Amino acid sequence: MRHRRAGRKLGRNPSHQRALLRFLASALFLTERDAEFDSNAPKVKGRITTTVPKAKEVRPLVEKCITIAKKSLVAEEAAAKHGTDAERNSEQWKAWRQSPKWNAWAAAIAPSVTARRRCLQLLGDKQAVSVLFSEIAGRFADRDGGYTRIVRLPNVRLGDAGEQAILELVGVRDRVVQKSQKPSFDDAAAK
Repeated sequence: MRHRRAGRKLGRNPSHQRALLRFLASALFLTERDAEFDSNAPKVKGRITTTVPKAKEVRPLVEKCITIAKKSLVAEEAAAKHGTDAERNSEQWKAWRQSPKWNAWAAAIAPSVTARRRCLQLLGDKQAVSVLFSEIAGRFADRDGGYTRIVRLPNVRLGDAGEQAILELVGVRDRVVQKSQKPSFDDAAAK
């Protein structure tokens, strides 16, 4: 019996379910990376195509990771006040490392490091975590939630007729509502 067992099985055992969700979430974040010279570059940034049940199941994981990354931005800004621009292992950097400013920087950056480790635990992909924190978190800094959208596709998957959907990050290809302009009859009468 599945008493109090939330979520879909997706025809897999529990460890395979977790691996599938990690892979899908990482794939969505990795579409945002700079893959100009990559042989496996994404067709469209911030968008993956999958089945509807998988998209519905991975959406909470993606939103949770973005929220964790977004909350760490405050700690990174606070740590930037105490940081240094010197190159690592230079004399200036070594002096900063021995100063009390480094202790203040380390205390300020600690929540951000914890957030990165938490997202790494959830996703299992270092490159996806770095893309999440460097590019995606800043984009959603002023948004309270609803970072993804699921769009159902009209065509089914060949082979098993699975209903397909697009899982994408919002804000990139949002529709802009445009008002139509009223015709001006004064200009036509003047001609």
